[in-house]
Amino acid sequence: MPRLLFIPRVSVPFLAALLLAGCGVREMPSGIFDPYETANRETHAFNVALSGVLAGAAGGDSALPEPVLKVAANFAGNLGLPNKIFNSLLQGRVEPAVMNTLRLLVNTTFGVGGLFDAAGTSFGLPEHYTDFGETLYVWGVGEGAYIELPIIGPSTERDAFGRVIDVFIDPLGAVLTVHQHNKVRLIRLTGNTAGNLRYAGSVTAILNESADSYAQARLIYLQNRRFALGATSDEDVFDPYAQ
Repeated sequence: MPRLLFIPRVSVPFLAALLLAGCGVREMPSGIFDPYETANRETHAFNVALSGVLAGAAGGDSALPEPVLKVAANFAGNLGLPNKIFNSLLQGRVEPAVMNTLRLLVNTTFGVGGLFDAAGTSFGLPEHYTDFGETLYVWGVGEGAYIELPIIGPSTERDAFGRVIDVFIDPLGAVLTVHQHNKVRLIRLTGNTAGNLRYAGSVTAILNESADSYAQARLIYLQNRRFALGATSDEDVFDPYAQ
């Protein structure tokens, strides 16, 4: 029976890079390092099938209306802001930490606990997204190999490790009980799923129109991620279709 789910082991060199974090030099890779491609493609097939199911749910008669999905995503996003604020501080970036703090305060009050994005629509305070994967980049940790995670989708070794750490460094864990914090995690997971449902149809369409949906998903993720981390030219990205 073919394996559908696969989470590759983090390589020894990548673990060594983590130990040297803080004394590394930030470098933006320009190629694609995908030693797990065979297993990644199996996971990708599962994720594409799941995305198709979600797209069908989003377009079905019993689907939740768009406003409900948006409110759920807003609420989950507001609960995720303390983590983003903390990561910005770990990166030594005060301005985005301050902006996200203001956004948290505005949406928690005027946005009815974060159900509505009052900060963005009425106060011009957009969210500054960050995570521990970016923190590792700032500290000099390399990107590592490309991997595709079940359900979550495209990632890299650095970003996958960052996701795990983000779970443990969430500042809400310091002010909530374990039971309360687990509820918050469930709410965030549900809200993030609602956010994914809003775009499931578009994602599925893009992948279905591609001759190689795996290569397309990998390319889109790496280009977008590298751009978000500071890639400034075409030299920092790699197009497999140009070969």
